[in-house]
Amino acid sequence: MATLLVNGRVSPVAGEAQKDVWVPLASLERQTGWALKPEGACFGERCVPIPQDRAGDFVSDERFNMTALASHLGQPVLRDAQHEVVAIGESSEGRANRLRTLEAPDFTLPDVDGEMHSLSDFRGRKVFLASWASW
Repeated sequence: MATLLVNGRVSPVAGEAQKDVWVPLASLERQTGWALKPEGACFGERCVPIPQDRAGDFVSDERFNMTALASHLGQPVLRDAQHEVVAIGESSEGRANRLRTLEAPDFTLPDVDGEMHSLSDFRGRKVFLASWASW
C-alpha cells in the first residue's frame, strides 16, 4: 500500500511507490480530483484528451494511471520508496499561469489565539504577511 499526494489530497492507493500509481475508477475523483469522462480526464472544467494509441497506458482493469497522466501533463512525480509515498506536483505551465495572475496560493494558519484563518478570507483586501525562520 502506498500514499498518493495530489491536488491537496492524501489517499492510500494499492501498489508500490516505485511503480505507476493506479487508482480505481470508482474512487478516482474523490482521491485525486480527476474524473474520467468521454472527453478525457477532467479536473473541474479542464479536460485532457487521452491519446487513443496510448489508452491502455491510462486505463486498465477499471483503474486509472495517475503517474501516466502526470507525465502526459508535464507534472513532476516524486517517489519515496522507503516511506511508500508518491507525490504529483503542479506542472510548470500551471505555476507560470499562477505567477502571471499574481494571486498567492491559499493556505490556513492559526493566529496567536489558535483561531484558524485562511488567506482566501481576505481576497480583495491588502494583506501584510510577516514570517521568520530561526535558521
